[in-house]
Amino acid sequence: MKQIYAYLIAGITCTSCSDFLDTEPYDSLSPSTTWQSEDDAQSFLVGCYDGWADANEILYLDCGSDIGYANFQWEYWKLIGNGGMSASGDVYDMYSFDIIRRCNTFLENINNVEFEDEAKKNDMIGQVRTIRAYQYFDKNWWYGGIPIIENYETAEEAQVPRNTEEEVKEYVYNEIDTAITLLNDEPAERGYLAKGAALAIKMRSALYYEDYERAKEAAQAIMDLGQYELDADYTNPFTVAGQDSKEIIAAVQYIENLKTLYTIGQMYNNGDGGWSSIVPTQNLVDMYEMDNGLTIDEAGDYYDPEHPFANRDPRLAMTIVFPGQDWNGRVYNTLDSEVDGSTNADYPSSADNASKTALTWYKYLGPFSQYSNIWATNACPIVFRYAEVLLTYAEAENELNGPSATVYDLLDQIRLRAGHVEIDRSKYSTQATLRELIRRERTIELAGEGLRRADILRWKDDSGKMLAETVLNGSLTRITGTVDPNGSDPYTRATITGTDELIETRSFKTTNRYLPIPQTAIDANPNLVQNEGY
Repeated sequence: MKQIYAYLIAGITCTSCSDFLDTEPYDSLSPSTTWQSEDDAQSFLVGCYDGWADANEILYLDCGSDIGYANFQWEYWKLIGNGGMSASGDVYDMYSFDIIRRCNTFLENINNVEFEDEAKKNDMIGQVRTIRAYQYFDKNWWYGGIPIIENYETAEEAQVPRNTEEEVKEYVYNEIDTAITLLNDEPAERGYLAKGAALAIKMRSALYYEDYERAKEAAQAIMDLGQYELDADYTNPFTVAGQDSKEIIAAVQYIENLKTLYTIGQMYNNGDGGWSSIVPTQNLVDMYEMDNGLTIDEAGDYYDPEHPFANRDPRLAMTIVFPGQDWNGRVYNTLDSEVDGSTNADYPSSADNASKTALTWYKYLGPFSQYSNIWATNACPIVFRYAEVLLTYAEAENELNGPSATVYDLLDQIRLRAGHVEIDRSKYSTQATLRELIRRERTIELAGEGLRRADILRWKDDSGKMLAETVLNGSLTRITGTVDPNGSDPYTRATITGTDELIETRSFKTTNRYLPIPQTAIDANPNLVQNEGY
């Protein structure tokens, strides 16, 4: 059992609270019985960790982009993808301040506890300030300015206005810079945050806000720690067996039979007993290069639209389950309405919970046998991994000084690790062409990990428009065709006859850059001002 959850269980059994990780028990426990010992502090520290990064947000977020799709409006992500968001509609709520309040409570009381080792105390403070910084960064990015809160005695006191996005950004920068100085270089156990995770927050936040020098500096600092490396197997970090991979910097922790993740079951297709709530799109498939480094538009006859999965970047088959693949003891077939004379459970229109894109994620789902119960898994969704560090350095370096040999070398590390080919330096010889490649490489490498929507919001085209304005306006479609289950090659068993079966029509307005502040939050706090367009 991981130490972080050992403390959690101890905390639950030692109190009468129904849920130790809820904020209310902190307020109801008597000061005379809490904050007396290092064990008390440790228990409250674990309380700050529960939900520090949202596994659902990580796994669903690509559905708010061109490379993912969520079929069920009641799961709150469909409207983010198709532009139907409203303040009172079915939109996922990332606006909760519960964890920030827990962190505030911890930091207000930690000095009441005497520690034998002051460094241990500082490390705990650093962990909590890291969690709080991540929470503020995440909310600030999606909502564009949020209140920087204290712990308030009354509901009236809590009715504070929003700080500006710039003010919150500077607060995050200052918090994470301070946390880095307090944290240990390495965590005591898997699940805790250490210096690498704090640097990763510094890195990602700086990249998103185009502070390229700061992003590059943080990425370099992570490399200099010498703790992380690309896993030789691209798929390994996304499996239960690979949860100790040196590529993983931070992940949300789940444990079988103790604290389990339900969402994985929602990702599997109908034939595997799942709901196809989170699926990749054909848009993503089309972004993968051919195995010779050419895009499908450049490849000429080498790309066969009837067999679009053949001769592609190896990461395609490591990321997506596509028609014709060997999967869970059968040939994966989402193209034929019947198989062996019976209704095909995985055909898109056979059931609500069949994948509407005819595709399923392989990341976190393969191999199927790793989970004893797909609805109660010990999958640990990754928040930061080392490949993102290399991609961030490459992007920042190209924006500052590109093109450069360093950028090519970093991208080649990522590509060659997965069995792909080196970059053609002559083809991507300018900053602009290299920028295009970096963006595609980041999308392919990190597909299914919840970063694409942020990327298409921050990336601009030559006219200054957000990339989202182009890729999220129009029709989302799927492929049609048939599968030959007797074919010997899993990459050509599927024969595609069409690519324009409509799934939904999508819309993106410039005001969709930010999510709507939930109406419930505005009702509770009249000093909040709603984002434009909602």
